Amino acid sequence: MANISDLIMQQVKAAVGGVQVPADAQSKLIEGMSSSVLGSLTQTVAKPGGADLIKSLLSGKTSAASSPVTQLAGNLFTKNVLSKLNLGSALNGTLSGLIPGVMGKLSSVIADRDGDGDVDLNDILLSLKGGSGGGILGAATGILGGLFKKK
Repeated sequence: MANISDLIMQQVKAAVGGVQVPADAQSKLIEGMSSSVLGSLTQTVAKPGGADLIKSLLSGKTSAASSPVTQLAGNLFTKNVLSKLNLGSALNGTLSGLIPGVMGKLSSVIADRDGDGDVDLNDILLSLKGGSGGGILGAATGILGGLFKKK
């Protein structure tokens, strides 16, 4: 099974592929949007109540467009990627508008991975890690490793 980073990257590539962007900016946009989505998940899960926000988003109880997790991904993308590429406000708006769609497609990623009968913090961490074991410490290590890995 692909890990969440791979699934995010697939969704981002599909979304960005439909938008006309300069060739030299496309890989930066794909990597930046993927990083922003993953960053919003990892930052949110680390906050009190964050696991519930993610669970609500991924279970469909909160729409992707109105979720604080999606808003954080958009803020990270704007601050860390779009502000540095100078693509213009119209294209920036189009690209930022792709994030709710990407976030909305992640609901199939999070499931009851630890077999305890519900989706909880450990399941979210296991999904972020991309594994099926290792507990919270192993998941946190996997998350940090994924954030700092070079391609």
